[in-house]
Amino acid sequence: MKRRQPESEYSGESTGSPPLGEPVFLAVGFLRRAHGLQGEVVMDILTDFPERLVRGKVVYAGDEHIRLTIRSLRSKGKQVLIAFEEISDPESAVPLRNQYLFVRSDEIPPLPEGEYYHHELLGLNVFTPSGKRLGTLAEILETGANDVYIIRGEDDDTELLVPAIPEFIVEIRLAERAIIISPPEWL
Repeated sequence: MKRRQPESEYSGESTGSPPLGEPVFLAVGFLRRAHGLQGEVVMDILTDFPERLVRGKVVYAGDEHIRLTIRSLRSKGKQVLIAFEEISDPESAVPLRNQYLFVRSDEIPPLPEGEYYHHELLGLNVFTPSGKRLGTLAEILETGANDVYIIRGEDDDTELLVPAIPEFIVEIRLAERAIIISPPEWL
């Protein structure tokens, strides 16, 4: 039951899900500043799958989700230099400074059975095997050893931290928007 974070769900100033029918955008990078004379931009990578960012890939910049097409991408230390078909000089790249770069969630490939993207799990209702609702999966902490689910109760004052390991995570039912957990004894 692996969880993968290909991209970070980012919703700008708003929180929660987008209106029905609207695409969910996932952050894959953070654009820093223009570089050179050809309109390249220094970018921090925010995805575990940077190999998906290739020439010709359509991406979206900023809270307005400006549609851009990747012209080139090359490594620059821990960052990358990215260029877009629509940007040909440093002055045109200035509006992209300090903006997130997104892909649409409906354009990412499915994972194998039993693996889930973080954005698929966030917001799911969490229940015990007996059917008692514990709250909503509000956050996922990546600790290195295993993820930890932060479950917020009905009143938003209570938080449960549950290790995302098979001992505690009984079942994930995406279609039903539910996670069944066997809470640790200390809860």
